Amino acid sequence: MIDPPVALTAGARRPPEIVRPPRLPVPAGVGRLLVLVVVFLCAACGLVYELELVALSSYLVGDSVTQTSVVLSVMVFAMGVGSLLAKRLRCRAAVGFGAVEAVLALVGGVSAMALHACFAWFGQSRSALVGFSLVIGVLIGAEVPLLMTLIQRIRNQDAGGAVADLFAADYVGALVGGLAFPFLLLPVLGQLTGALVTGGVNAVAGGALVLGLFGRDLSVRARRSLLAANALVLALLATCTALAGPFERAAREAVYDTGPRVALQTDVQEVVLTGGTGGGRADRDGGPVRTPLALYLDGRLRADATDEYRYHEALVHPATAGGPHGRALVLGGGDGLAARELLRYDDVESVTVVDRDGGLVRLARTDPGLARLNHRALDDPRVRVVTADAFDWLRWDARREVRRDGPYDVVLADLPGPGSTAGAQLYSREFYGLAARALAPDGRLAVHAGPPRARPHDFWTVEATVRAAGLRTVPYRMPGRVPAHAGGPGRDPSGTVHAGPGTARSWGFLLAGRTTPGLRLSPAAPPLRSLTPALLRSGRAALDRTRLTGLPPSTLMHPRYGG
Repeated sequence: MIDPPVALTAGARRPPEIVRPPRLPVPAGVGRLLVLVVVFLCAACGLVYELELVALSSYLVGDSVTQTSVVLSVMVFAMGVGSLLAKRLRCRAAVGFGAVEAVLALVGGVSAMALHACFAWFGQSRSALVGFSLVIGVLIGAEVPLLMTLIQRIRNQDAGGAVADLFAADYVGALVGGLAFPFLLLPVLGQLTGALVTGGVNAVAGGALVLGLFGRDLSVRARRSLLAANALVLALLATCTALAGPFERAAREAVYDTGPRVALQTDVQEVVLTGGTGGGRADRDGGPVRTPLALYLDGRLRADATDEYRYHEALVHPATAGGPHGRALVLGGGDGLAARELLRYDDVESVTVVDRDGGLVRLARTDPGLARLNHRALDDPRVRVVTADAFDWLRWDARREVRRDGPYDVVLADLPGPGSTAGAQLYSREFYGLAARALAPDGRLAVHAGPPRARPHDFWTVEATVRAAGLRTVPYRMPGRVPAHAGGPGRDPSGTVHAGPGTARSWGFLLAGRTTPGLRLSPAAPPLRSLTPALLRSGRAALDRTRLTGLPPSTLMHPRYGG
Protein backbone atom coordinates (compact mmCIF):
# COMPACT_ATOMS: atom_id res chain seq x y z
CA MET A 1 0.00 0.00 0.00
CA ILE A 2 1.34 3.41 -1.00
CA ASP A 3 1.69 5.92 1.75
CA PRO A 4 -1.00 8.63 1.19
CA PRO A 5 1.38 11.61 1.39
CA VAL A 6 3.65 9.95 -1.17
CA ALA A 7 0.67 9.17 -3.41
CA LEU A 8 -0.55 12.73 -3.09
CA THR A 9 2.86 14.04 -3.94
CA ALA A 10 3.26 11.73 -6.89
CA GLY A 11 -0.19 12.51 -8.33
CA ALA A 12 -0.11 16.23 -7.70
CA ARG A 13 0.33 18.59 -10.62
CA ARG A 14 3.32 20.83 -10.88
CA PRO A 15 2.60 24.31 -9.61
CA PRO A 16 1.93 26.76 -12.42
CA GLU A 17 4.90 28.73 -13.60
CA ILE A 18 4.93 32.20 -12.19
CA VAL A 19 4.81 34.74 -15.02
CA ARG A 20 6.35 38.09 -14.23
CA PRO A 21 3.87 40.88 -15.03
CA PRO A 22 4.97 43.15 -17.86
CA ARG A 23 6.62 46.48 -17.19
CA LEU A 24 3.90 48.71 -18.57
CA PRO A 25 4.37 52.45 -19.23
CA VAL A 26 0.78 53.03 -18.08
CA PRO A 27 -1.38 51.72 -15.21
CA ALA A 28 -2.69 48.18 -15.63
CA GLY A 29 -6.28 49.37 -16.13
CA VAL A 30 -5.24 51.69 -18.96
CA GLY A 31 -3.09 48.98 -20.51
CA ARG A 32 -5.98 46.54 -20.45
CA LEU A 33 -8.21 49.14 -22.10
CA LEU A 34 -5.61 49.68 -24.83
CA VAL A 35 -5.53 45.96 -25.56
CA LEU A 36 -9.32 45.93 -25.94
CA VAL A 37 -9.14 48.93 -28.29
CA VAL A 38 -6.66 47.04 -30.45
CA VAL A 39 -8.94 43.98 -30.35
CA PHE A 40 -11.72 46.26 -31.64
CA LEU A 41 -9.55 47.64 -34.48
CA CYS A 42 -8.17 44.26 -35.50
CA ALA A 43 -11.66 42.74 -35.58
CA ALA A 44 -12.87 45.58 -37.80
CA CYS A 45 -9.93 45.11 -40.16
CA GLY A 46 -10.38 41.34 -40.22
CA LEU A 47 -14.04 41.61 -41.21
CA VAL A 48 -13.18 44.11 -43.94
CA TYR A 49 -10.71 41.59 -45.40
CA GLU A 50 -13.41 38.92 -45.23
CA LEU A 51 -16.02 41.09 -46.94
CA GLU A 52 -13.49 42.19 -49.52
CA LEU A 53 -12.84 38.58 -50.50
CA VAL A 54 -16.58 37.86 -50.64
CA ALA A 55 -17.19 40.90 -52.86
CA LEU A 56 -14.28 40.01 -55.12
CA SER A 57 -15.43 36.41 -55.41
CA SER A 58 -18.83 37.57 -56.67
CA TYR A 59 -17.37 40.23 -58.96
CA LEU A 60 -14.49 38.29 -60.52
CA VAL A 61 -15.79 34.73 -60.47
CA GLY A 62 -19.58 35.10 -60.43
CA ASP A 63 -22.12 32.68 -58.91
CA SER A 64 -22.13 34.69 -55.69
CA VAL A 65 -23.78 32.06 -53.49
CA THR A 66 -21.22 29.37 -54.29
CA GLN A 67 -18.23 31.68 -54.12
CA THR A 68 -19.36 33.27 -50.86
CA SER A 69 -19.83 29.82 -49.33
CA VAL A 70 -16.35 28.77 -50.45
CA VAL A 71 -14.65 31.90 -49.12
CA LEU A 72 -16.42 31.84 -45.75
CA SER A 73 -16.01 28.13 -45.16
CA VAL A 74 -12.30 28.22 -46.05
CA MET A 75 -11.75 31.23 -43.79
CA VAL A 76 -13.59 29.71 -40.81
CA PHE A 77 -11.63 26.47 -41.20
CA ALA A 78 -8.38 28.43 -41.47
CA MET A 79 -9.23 30.43 -38.34
CA GLY A 80 -9.42 27.18 -36.41
CA VAL A 81 -6.04 26.16 -37.78
CA GLY A 82 -4.62 29.55 -36.82
CA SER A 83 -5.88 29.23 -33.26
CA LEU A 84 -4.11 25.89 -32.89
CA LEU A 85 -0.87 27.21 -34.38
CA ALA A 86 -0.93 30.21 -32.04
CA LYS A 87 -0.52 27.90 -29.04
CA ARG A 88 3.16 27.63 -29.94
CA LEU A 89 3.56 31.43 -29.79
CA ARG A 90 1.99 32.04 -26.38
CA CYS A 91 5.35 31.93 -24.61
CA ARG A 92 6.32 34.99 -26.67
CA ALA A 93 2.84 36.40 -27.13
CA ALA A 94 3.84 40.03 -27.68
CA VAL A 95 6.39 39.28 -30.40
CA GLY A 96 4.09 36.69 -31.95
CA PHE A 97 1.15 39.08 -32.07
CA GLY A 98 3.27 41.82 -33.60
CA ALA A 99 4.53 39.46 -36.31
CA VAL A 100 1.03 38.13 -37.04
CA GLU A 101 -0.41 41.64 -37.41
CA ALA A 102 2.41 42.78 -39.70
CA VAL A 103 1.90 39.80 -42.02
CA LEU A 104 -1.90 40.11 -41.85
CA ALA A 105 -1.75 43.82 -42.70
CA LEU A 106 0.40 43.12 -45.74
CA VAL A 107 -1.51 40.08 -47.02
CA GLY A 108 -4.95 41.56 -46.36
CA GLY A 109 -3.99 44.96 -47.72
CA VAL A 110 -2.67 43.73 -51.06
CA SER A 111 -5.25 40.93 -51.48
CA ALA A 112 -7.61 42.97 -53.65
CA MET A 113 -4.80 44.18 -55.90
CA ALA A 114 -3.32 40.69 -56.24
CA LEU A 115 -6.67 39.10 -57.11
CA HIS A 116 -7.41 41.78 -59.69
CA ALA A 117 -3.98 41.17 -61.21
CA CYS A 118 -4.61 37.41 -61.45
CA PHE A 119 -7.96 38.05 -63.09
CA ALA A 120 -6.69 40.69 -65.52
CA TRP A 121 -3.47 39.06 -66.70
CA PHE A 122 -4.06 35.34 -66.15
CA GLY A 123 -7.80 35.16 -66.82
CA GLN A 124 -8.77 33.42 -63.56
CA SER A 125 -8.52 34.09 -59.85
CA ARG A 126 -10.15 31.12 -58.11
CA SER A 127 -6.91 29.57 -56.86
CA ALA A 128 -5.60 32.90 -55.60
CA LEU A 129 -8.94 33.60 -53.95
CA VAL A 130 -8.85 30.35 -51.99
CA GLY A 131 -5.18 30.90 -51.13
CA PHE A 132 -5.78 34.39 -49.72
CA SER A 133 -8.85 33.16 -47.82
CA LEU A 134 -6.74 30.42 -46.24
CA VAL A 135 -3.80 32.65 -45.26
CA ILE A 136 -5.93 35.52 -43.95
CA GLY A 137 -8.10 33.06 -42.01
CA VAL A 138 -5.06 31.48 -40.34
CA LEU A 139 -3.71 34.89 -39.31
CA ILE A 140 -7.07 36.11 -37.97
CA GLY A 141 -7.50 32.87 -36.04
CA ALA A 142 -4.11 33.36 -34.38
CA GLU A 143 -5.07 36.77 -32.99
CA VAL A 144 -7.48 35.78 -30.21
CA PRO A 145 -5.26 33.27 -28.34
CA LEU A 146 -2.36 35.72 -28.38
CA LEU A 147 -4.50 38.66 -27.27
CA MET A 148 -6.00 36.49 -24.52
CA THR A 149 -2.50 35.77 -23.26
CA LEU A 150 -1.53 39.45 -23.35
CA ILE A 151 -4.63 40.68 -21.53
CA GLN A 152 -4.16 38.01 -18.83
CA ARG A 153 -0.56 39.08 -18.36
CA ILE A 154 -1.65 42.64 -17.64
CA ARG A 155 -4.25 41.69 -15.05
CA ASN A 156 -4.99 38.09 -14.19
CA GLN A 157 -8.71 37.46 -13.98
CA ASP A 158 -11.04 34.50 -14.29
CA ALA A 159 -11.07 33.01 -17.76
CA GLY A 160 -14.78 33.59 -18.30
CA GLY A 161 -14.52 37.30 -17.60
CA ALA A 162 -11.46 37.72 -19.84
CA VAL A 163 -13.14 35.85 -22.70
CA ALA A 164 -16.30 37.95 -22.30
CA ASP A 165 -14.38 41.23 -22.47
CA LEU A 166 -12.27 40.07 -25.40
CA PHE A 167 -15.16 38.85 -27.48
CA ALA A 168 -17.29 41.89 -26.69
CA ALA A 169 -14.61 44.14 -28.15
CA ASP A 170 -14.14 41.71 -31.05
CA TYR A 171 -17.84 41.60 -31.97
CA VAL A 172 -18.30 45.37 -31.73
CA GLY A 173 -15.26 45.82 -33.98
CA ALA A 174 -16.73 43.34 -36.44
CA LEU A 175 -19.96 45.37 -36.50
CA VAL A 176 -18.07 48.59 -37.26
CA GLY A 177 -15.96 46.92 -39.94
CA GLY A 178 -19.02 45.30 -41.50
CA LEU A 179 -20.80 48.65 -41.76
CA ALA A 180 -17.73 50.60 -42.83
CA PHE A 181 -17.06 48.35 -45.83
CA PRO A 182 -20.25 48.99 -47.87
CA PHE A 183 -21.01 52.50 -46.63
CA LEU A 184 -17.55 54.08 -46.39
CA LEU A 185 -14.63 52.13 -47.78
CA LEU A 186 -16.21 50.78 -50.96
CA PRO A 187 -18.01 53.94 -52.16
CA VAL A 188 -15.32 56.42 -51.05
CA LEU A 189 -12.05 54.55 -51.55
CA GLY A 190 -12.96 51.63 -53.80
CA GLN A 191 -11.87 48.01 -53.51
CA LEU A 192 -8.13 48.47 -53.99
CA THR A 193 -7.47 51.57 -51.89
CA GLY A 194 -9.98 50.49 -49.25
CA ALA A 195 -8.14 47.22 -48.64
CA LEU A 196 -4.75 48.98 -48.58
CA VAL A 197 -5.91 51.61 -46.08
CA THR A 198 -7.37 48.85 -43.90
CA GLY A 199 -4.00 47.11 -43.97
CA GLY A 200 -2.32 50.32 -42.83
CA VAL A 201 -4.70 50.65 -39.88
CA ASN A 202 -4.07 47.01 -39.00
CA ALA A 203 -0.28 47.44 -39.05
CA VAL A 204 -0.32 50.63 -36.97
CA ALA A 205 -2.66 49.15 -34.36
CA GLY A 206 -0.70 45.92 -33.94
CA GLY A 207 2.71 47.58 -33.97
CA ALA A 208 1.71 50.35 -31.58
CA LEU A 209 0.31 47.89 -29.05
CA VAL A 210 3.35 45.63 -28.98
CA LEU A 211 6.09 48.28 -29.20
CA GLY A 212 4.33 50.90 -27.09
CA LEU A 213 2.78 48.80 -24.36
CA PHE A 214 5.00 45.73 -24.16
CA GLY A 215 8.20 47.13 -25.64
CA ARG A 216 10.06 47.20 -22.30
CA ASP A 217 9.80 43.42 -22.06
CA LEU A 218 11.21 42.82 -25.55
CA SER A 219 14.82 42.40 -26.39
CA VAL A 220 16.53 45.10 -28.40
CA ARG A 221 16.71 42.75 -31.37
CA ALA A 222 12.98 41.93 -31.16
CA ARG A 223 12.04 45.62 -30.96
CA ARG A 224 14.19 46.52 -33.95
CA SER A 225 12.88 43.59 -35.98
CA LEU A 226 9.24 44.45 -35.31
CA LEU A 227 9.85 48.13 -35.98
CA ALA A 228 11.58 47.33 -39.27
CA ALA A 229 8.88 44.86 -40.29
CA ASN A 230 6.06 47.34 -39.63
CA ALA A 231 7.91 50.15 -41.38
CA LEU A 232 8.44 47.91 -44.41
CA VAL A 233 4.77 46.86 -44.44
CA LEU A 234 3.59 50.47 -44.22
CA ALA A 235 6.00 51.51 -46.95
CA LEU A 236 4.77 48.73 -49.24
CA LEU A 237 1.13 49.58 -48.55
CA ALA A 238 1.77 53.28 -49.16
CA THR A 239 3.54 52.47 -52.44
CA CYS A 240 0.66 50.26 -53.57
CA THR A 241 -1.81 53.01 -52.64
CA ALA A 242 0.12 55.52 -54.74
CA LEU A 243 0.15 53.08 -57.66
CA ALA A 244 -3.50 52.02 -57.29
CA GLY A 245 -4.71 54.41 -59.99
CA PRO A 246 -2.17 53.38 -62.67
CA PHE A 247 -2.61 49.72 -61.70
CA GLU A 248 -6.38 49.93 -62.09
CA ARG A 249 -6.04 51.51 -65.53
CA ALA A 250 -3.53 48.87 -66.62
CA ALA A 251 -5.73 46.06 -65.30
CA ARG A 252 -8.74 47.46 -67.15
CA GLU A 253 -6.75 47.66 -70.36
CA ALA A 254 -5.67 44.04 -69.88
CA VAL A 255 -9.26 42.92 -69.28
CA TYR A 256 -10.88 44.98 -72.00
CA ASP A 257 -7.97 44.93 -74.48
CA THR A 258 -8.83 48.44 -75.66
CA GLY A 259 -8.55 50.95 -72.88
CA PRO A 260 -11.87 51.89 -71.24
CA ARG A 261 -13.27 55.14 -72.52
CA VAL A 262 -15.60 55.46 -69.51
CA ALA A 263 -15.20 53.70 -66.16
CA LEU A 264 -17.91 54.49 -63.62
CA GLN A 265 -18.49 52.92 -60.20
CA THR A 266 -22.16 53.46 -59.45
CA ASP A 267 -24.02 52.59 -56.27
CA VAL A 268 -24.95 49.26 -57.90
CA GLN A 269 -22.09 48.09 -60.12
CA GLU A 270 -19.04 49.02 -62.16
CA VAL A 271 -19.99 50.34 -65.60
CA VAL A 272 -17.32 50.41 -68.29
CA LEU A 273 -17.57 51.60 -71.89
CA THR A 274 -14.83 50.72 -74.36
CA GLY A 275 -14.36 51.58 -78.01
CA GLY A 276 -15.44 54.63 -79.93
CA THR A 277 -18.58 56.72 -80.17
CA GLY A 278 -19.60 55.74 -83.69
CA GLY A 279 -22.48 53.48 -82.74
CA GLY A 280 -21.13 50.27 -84.19
CA ARG A 281 -18.44 51.23 -86.71
CA ALA A 282 -14.86 52.24 -86.13
CA ASP A 283 -14.67 56.01 -86.19
CA ARG A 284 -12.13 58.81 -86.28
CA ASP A 285 -12.76 61.43 -83.60
CA GLY A 286 -9.77 63.51 -84.50
CA GLY A 287 -7.49 60.60 -83.66
CA PRO A 288 -6.82 56.96 -84.43
CA VAL A 289 -9.51 54.53 -85.54
CA ARG A 290 -11.40 53.19 -82.56
CA THR A 291 -13.06 49.87 -82.03
CA PRO A 292 -16.85 49.54 -81.78
CA LEU A 293 -18.51 50.48 -78.52
CA ALA A 294 -18.93 47.79 -75.87
CA LEU A 295 -20.72 48.03 -72.51
CA TYR A 296 -19.49 45.99 -69.53
CA LEU A 297 -21.32 45.68 -66.22
CA ASP A 298 -19.18 44.37 -63.38
CA GLY A 299 -16.65 43.07 -65.90
CA ARG A 300 -19.18 41.15 -67.98
CA LEU A 301 -20.01 42.09 -71.56
CA ARG A 302 -23.58 43.36 -71.59
CA ALA A 303 -23.87 44.93 -75.06
CA ASP A 304 -21.60 45.25 -78.05
CA ALA A 305 -22.31 47.56 -80.96
CA THR A 306 -21.32 44.93 -83.52
CA ASP A 307 -24.04 42.44 -82.59
CA GLU A 308 -26.24 43.74 -79.75
CA TYR A 309 -29.06 44.12 -82.30
CA ARG A 310 -29.25 40.32 -82.51
CA TYR A 311 -30.01 40.06 -78.82
CA HIS A 312 -32.46 42.96 -78.64
CA GLU A 313 -34.33 42.06 -81.82
CA ALA A 314 -34.82 38.52 -80.50
CA LEU A 315 -36.00 39.81 -77.11
CA VAL A 316 -38.42 42.48 -78.34
CA HIS A 317 -40.00 41.65 -81.69
CA PRO A 318 -41.47 38.17 -81.01
CA ALA A 319 -43.20 39.66 -77.95
CA THR A 320 -44.74 42.53 -79.94
CA ALA A 321 -46.04 40.22 -82.72
CA GLY A 322 -48.71 38.39 -80.72
CA GLY A 323 -51.18 41.23 -80.23
CA PRO A 324 -51.44 44.84 -79.07
CA HIS A 325 -48.25 46.46 -77.83
CA GLY A 326 -49.30 49.98 -76.97
CA ARG A 327 -48.11 49.78 -73.37
CA ALA A 328 -44.73 48.13 -72.72
CA LEU A 329 -42.71 47.52 -69.59
CA VAL A 330 -38.96 46.88 -69.62
CA LEU A 331 -37.48 45.37 -66.44
CA GLY A 332 -33.79 46.19 -66.55
CA GLY A 333 -32.74 47.69 -69.85
CA GLY A 334 -31.14 50.82 -68.38
CA ASP A 335 -28.90 51.02 -71.48
CA GLY A 336 -31.98 52.03 -73.53
CA LEU A 337 -31.42 49.41 -76.24
CA ALA A 338 -34.62 47.42 -75.64
CA ALA A 339 -36.60 50.67 -75.52
CA ARG A 340 -35.06 51.62 -78.86
CA GLU A 341 -36.50 48.50 -80.48
CA LEU A 342 -39.95 49.10 -78.95
CA LEU A 343 -40.06 52.70 -80.19
CA ARG A 344 -39.63 51.53 -83.77
CA TYR A 345 -43.36 50.76 -83.70
CA ASP A 346 -45.49 53.83 -84.33
CA ASP A 347 -48.40 52.45 -82.31
CA VAL A 348 -46.37 52.12 -79.09
CA GLU A 349 -47.95 54.61 -76.72
CA SER A 350 -45.78 54.28 -73.62
CA VAL A 351 -42.65 52.45 -72.46
CA THR A 352 -41.79 52.17 -68.77
CA VAL A 353 -38.16 51.25 -68.05
CA VAL A 354 -37.42 50.06 -64.51
CA ASP A 355 -33.70 49.79 -63.72
CA ARG A 356 -32.04 49.99 -60.33
CA ASP A 357 -28.85 51.68 -61.61
CA GLY A 358 -29.44 55.39 -62.06
CA GLY A 359 -25.80 55.82 -63.06
CA LEU A 360 -26.24 53.52 -66.06
CA VAL A 361 -29.38 55.38 -67.08
CA ARG A 362 -27.56 58.72 -66.93
CA LEU A 363 -24.73 57.29 -69.01
CA ALA A 364 -27.21 55.96 -71.59
CA ARG A 365 -28.57 59.48 -71.95
CA THR A 366 -25.34 61.47 -71.91
CA ASP A 367 -22.56 59.35 -73.39
CA PRO A 368 -22.34 60.17 -77.12
CA GLY A 369 -21.60 56.59 -78.12
CA LEU A 370 -24.23 54.84 -76.00
CA ALA A 371 -26.86 57.52 -76.69
CA ARG A 372 -26.23 57.16 -80.41
CA LEU A 373 -26.48 53.39 -80.17
CA ASN A 374 -29.84 53.52 -78.36
CA HIS A 375 -31.11 56.31 -80.67
CA ARG A 376 -31.61 58.48 -77.57
CA ALA A 377 -34.58 56.31 -76.69
CA LEU A 378 -34.61 57.28 -73.01
CA ASP A 379 -35.25 60.93 -73.96
CA ASP A 380 -38.30 60.05 -76.05
CA PRO A 381 -41.48 61.56 -74.53
CA ARG A 382 -43.16 58.13 -74.65
CA VAL A 383 -40.51 56.67 -72.31
CA ARG A 384 -40.64 56.93 -68.53
CA VAL A 385 -37.61 55.73 -66.58
CA VAL A 386 -37.97 54.55 -62.98
CA THR A 387 -34.88 54.02 -60.85
CA ALA A 388 -35.87 51.08 -58.66
CA ASP A 389 -35.30 47.41 -58.07
CA ALA A 390 -37.49 45.50 -60.54
CA PHE A 391 -38.80 43.05 -57.91
CA ASP A 392 -39.73 45.76 -55.44
CA TRP A 393 -41.30 47.92 -58.14
CA LEU A 394 -43.47 45.07 -59.39
CA ARG A 395 -44.49 44.28 -55.84
CA TRP A 396 -45.57 47.78 -54.81
CA ASP A 397 -45.76 50.33 -57.64
CA ALA A 398 -46.86 48.29 -60.66
CA ARG A 399 -50.27 47.60 -59.10
CA ARG A 400 -51.04 51.34 -58.90
CA GLU A 401 -50.01 51.85 -62.53
CA VAL A 402 -52.05 48.89 -63.74
CA ARG A 403 -55.13 50.18 -61.90
CA ARG A 404 -54.66 53.70 -63.27
CA ASP A 405 -53.56 53.15 -66.89
CA GLY A 406 -54.44 49.53 -67.57
CA PRO A 407 -52.18 46.44 -67.69
CA TYR A 408 -49.13 46.07 -69.93
CA ASP A 409 -49.37 44.47 -73.34
CA VAL A 410 -45.67 43.57 -73.40
CA VAL A 411 -43.31 42.94 -70.49
CA LEU A 412 -39.62 42.44 -71.27
CA ALA A 413 -37.30 40.96 -68.61
CA ASP A 414 -34.04 42.38 -69.98
CA LEU A 415 -31.93 41.06 -67.09
CA PRO A 416 -28.34 39.77 -66.83
CA GLY A 417 -29.20 36.08 -66.44
CA PRO A 418 -29.85 33.59 -63.64
CA GLY A 419 -26.13 33.22 -62.96
CA SER A 420 -25.78 36.84 -61.86
CA THR A 421 -25.78 38.13 -58.29
CA ALA A 422 -29.47 39.06 -58.44
CA GLY A 423 -30.41 35.91 -60.33
CA ALA A 424 -32.09 34.12 -57.42
CA GLN A 425 -34.62 36.91 -56.93
CA LEU A 426 -35.19 38.18 -60.48
CA TYR A 427 -35.53 34.65 -61.87
CA SER A 428 -37.78 33.28 -59.15
CA ARG A 429 -41.36 32.03 -59.25
CA GLU A 430 -42.41 34.98 -57.10
CA PHE A 431 -40.91 37.44 -59.60
CA TYR A 432 -42.71 35.90 -62.56
CA GLY A 433 -45.94 35.83 -60.59
CA LEU A 434 -45.61 39.58 -60.05
CA ALA A 435 -44.80 40.10 -63.74
CA ALA A 436 -47.83 38.03 -64.77
CA ARG A 437 -50.03 40.19 -62.56
CA ALA A 438 -48.94 43.26 -64.54
CA LEU A 439 -49.79 41.62 -67.90
CA ALA A 440 -52.93 42.25 -69.91
CA PRO A 441 -55.11 39.14 -70.46
CA ASP A 442 -53.52 38.64 -73.89
CA GLY A 443 -50.18 40.17 -72.92
CA ARG A 444 -46.79 38.58 -73.57
CA LEU A 445 -43.74 38.25 -71.36
CA ALA A 446 -40.30 37.86 -72.95
CA VAL A 447 -37.46 36.68 -70.71
CA HIS A 448 -33.73 36.53 -71.31
CA ALA A 449 -33.00 33.15 -69.73
CA GLY A 450 -29.23 32.81 -70.17
CA PRO A 451 -27.14 30.76 -72.61
CA PRO A 452 -28.93 27.45 -73.33
CA ARG A 453 -25.82 25.66 -74.57
CA ALA A 454 -23.35 26.79 -71.91
CA ARG A 455 -25.78 26.59 -68.95
CA PRO A 456 -28.65 24.29 -69.95
CA HIS A 457 -29.67 23.51 -66.37
CA ASP A 458 -30.16 27.19 -65.59
CA PHE A 459 -32.01 27.87 -68.84
CA TRP A 460 -34.54 25.07 -68.40
CA THR A 461 -34.94 25.92 -64.72
CA VAL A 462 -36.02 29.41 -65.80
CA GLU A 463 -38.53 27.79 -68.16
CA ALA A 464 -39.87 25.56 -65.38
CA THR A 465 -40.10 28.57 -63.07
CA VAL A 466 -42.08 30.68 -65.55
CA ARG A 467 -44.50 27.78 -66.09
CA ALA A 468 -44.88 27.36 -62.32
CA ALA A 469 -46.06 30.99 -62.19
CA GLY A 470 -49.05 30.00 -64.35
CA LEU A 471 -47.76 31.04 -67.79
CA ARG A 472 -47.37 29.02 -70.99
CA THR A 473 -43.91 29.19 -72.51
CA VAL A 474 -42.19 28.91 -75.88
CA PRO A 475 -38.36 28.67 -75.68
CA TYR A 476 -36.10 29.86 -78.49
CA ARG A 477 -32.54 30.97 -78.99
CA MET A 478 -30.60 33.48 -81.06
CA PRO A 479 -27.06 32.79 -82.29
CA GLY A 480 -24.33 35.37 -81.88
CA ARG A 481 -20.60 35.73 -81.55
CA VAL A 482 -18.28 37.10 -78.90
CA PRO A 483 -16.81 40.21 -80.54
CA ALA A 484 -13.19 39.77 -81.50
CA HIS A 485 -12.24 43.19 -80.15
CA ALA A 486 -13.48 42.41 -76.63
CA GLY A 487 -10.12 40.95 -75.65
CA GLY A 488 -9.37 38.26 -73.09
CA PRO A 489 -12.02 35.68 -72.33
CA GLY A 490 -15.32 36.59 -74.00
CA ARG A 491 -18.32 37.04 -71.70
CA ASP A 492 -21.90 37.12 -72.79
CA PRO A 493 -24.59 39.13 -70.98
CA SER A 494 -25.22 36.33 -68.50
CA GLY A 495 -21.57 36.24 -67.51
CA THR A 496 -20.70 32.98 -69.29
CA VAL A 497 -17.00 32.87 -70.05
CA HIS A 498 -16.00 31.61 -73.47
CA ALA A 499 -12.66 30.29 -74.60
CA GLY A 500 -11.58 33.44 -76.38
CA PRO A 501 -12.62 36.34 -78.59
CA GLY A 502 -14.65 35.53 -81.65
CA THR A 503 -16.01 32.24 -80.32
CA ALA A 504 -19.63 31.23 -80.85
CA ARG A 505 -22.32 31.94 -78.30
CA SER A 506 -26.08 31.98 -78.21
CA TRP A 507 -28.74 33.78 -76.20
CA GLY A 508 -31.70 31.90 -74.82
CA PHE A 509 -35.18 33.43 -74.50
CA LEU A 510 -38.66 32.48 -73.34
CA LEU A 511 -41.87 33.91 -74.75
CA ALA A 512 -44.72 33.46 -72.28
CA GLY A 513 -48.39 34.29 -71.85
CA ARG A 514 -51.55 33.06 -70.20
CA THR A 515 -52.17 31.07 -73.37
CA THR A 516 -49.37 29.57 -75.46
CA PRO A 517 -48.05 32.46 -77.56
CA GLY A 518 -47.20 32.10 -81.20
CA LEU A 519 -43.52 32.51 -82.01
CA ARG A 520 -43.56 34.73 -85.09
CA LEU A 521 -42.85 38.19 -86.41
CA SER A 522 -45.53 40.74 -87.10
CA PRO A 523 -46.09 41.73 -90.75
CA ALA A 524 -46.05 45.32 -89.48
CA ALA A 525 -42.64 44.88 -87.85
CA PRO A 526 -39.97 47.38 -88.89
CA PRO A 527 -37.05 46.15 -91.04
CA LEU A 528 -34.82 43.90 -88.91
CA ARG A 529 -31.10 43.38 -89.36
CA SER A 530 -30.84 39.72 -88.37
CA LEU A 531 -34.08 38.19 -87.06
CA THR A 532 -36.18 36.23 -89.56
CA PRO A 533 -39.11 33.78 -89.21
CA ALA A 534 -36.81 30.96 -90.36
CA LEU A 535 -34.29 31.84 -87.66
CA LEU A 536 -37.02 31.79 -85.02
CA ARG A 537 -38.24 28.38 -86.18
CA SER A 538 -34.74 26.91 -86.17
CA GLY A 539 -34.00 28.44 -82.76
CA ARG A 540 -37.12 26.87 -81.30
CA ALA A 541 -36.49 23.47 -82.92
CA ALA A 542 -32.90 23.38 -81.65
CA LEU A 543 -34.06 23.88 -78.07
CA ASP A 544 -36.92 21.38 -78.34
CA ARG A 545 -34.32 18.70 -79.11
CA THR A 546 -32.28 19.51 -76.00
CA ARG A 547 -35.05 20.11 -73.46
CA LEU A 548 -34.41 19.08 -69.86
CA THR A 549 -37.53 17.90 -68.09
CA GLY A 550 -38.50 17.33 -64.48
CA LEU A 551 -36.64 20.35 -63.11
CA PRO A 552 -38.20 22.03 -60.05
CA PRO A 553 -38.95 25.76 -60.19
CA SER A 554 -36.71 28.26 -58.45
CA THR A 555 -38.22 30.22 -55.57
CA LEU A 556 -36.92 32.75 -53.10
CA MET A 557 -36.76 30.04 -50.45
CA HIS A 558 -35.29 27.39 -52.76
CA PRO A 559 -33.09 28.92 -55.50
CA ARG A 560 -32.24 26.28 -58.10
CA TYR A 561 -29.64 27.95 -60.28
CA GLY A 562 -25.96 27.07 -60.50
CA GLY A 563 -26.49 23.33 -61.01
